[in-house]
Amino acid sequence: MIPAAFDYEVAESVEHAIELLGSTEDPKLLAGGHSLLPFMKFRLARPATLIDIGRISGLSGVSDGGEHLAIGALTRHHDLNHDPLVKEHCPLLAYAAGLVGDSQVRHRGTIGGSLAHGDSAADLPTIALTLDAEIVVRGPDRERTIAATDFFRGFYETALEPNEAIVEVRVPKTGAAGWSYIKFRRRALDWATVGIATVVEAGNGTIESARIGLTNMGQTPLRAAATEQALAGAARDRVAEATARADEGTEPPSDVSASSDFRRHLCRVLTARAVEEALSR
Repeated sequence: MIPAAFDYEVAESVEHAIELLGSTEDPKLLAGGHSLLPFMKFRLARPATLIDIGRISGLSGVSDGGEHLAIGALTRHHDLNHDPLVKEHCPLLAYAAGLVGDSQVRHRGTIGGSLAHGDSAADLPTIALTLDAEIVVRGPDRERTIAATDFFRGFYETALEPNEAIVEVRVPKTGAAGWSYIKFRRRALDWATVGIATVVEAGNGTIESARIGLTNMGQTPLRAAATEQALAGAARDRVAEATARADEGTEPPSDVSASSDFRRHLCRVLTARAVEEALSR
């Protein structure tokens, strides 16, 4: 399919991109394009102007921010997958980035673009939510930081204002915590039918805390709050009982990949596997 006609602008800086957002008709930012362009080809998105921010310097790369990693919005999935800082301090993010699409997608797609798109079936929004990441956005008058728990608002809807752009993602270091990301899909390279991300801290036979993110179990990425609460302070032999509640509060879709009931079943099964895998690390 061919997208509807659009104008094309190249932003020379973040400030220039924000200026264009406020002065052009029905604009959309273009970074890697692997989320936006398929929507345009199917006429699900019809922006009048594309603002290319892919050439802005200073918006890519990973740096050590002390208790967190500071990741530029234009950092590509391939680079996240291979970056030594990410591998050391947040291996869950490095691993999940390596599961996004195929090698062509990973070499072009960006973390900022994935989060801004807000697809509940995508991997990195769930990872950001699970890790309690913060998204730094810049507008014409201010820069603000939005917690991932507040960023995803609805079906492809985020807290970004029309004239704002993501400039950085801050991901807390996970230290020695165990982690896992298990993604069930019908075919290689498909979006997740269901995905489960976990970060678990445990010691002396007791689970101290667990963070569990759910992919494609609702209109936004979700946390398995009931299971997280049940696991906090629980003995390791209570994992099966706690993860049986993983689908509580979710509204999984029914589509060509799976029914809602099958997704609920997958969610419970995969959460148990993911927690056990995290505990084994």
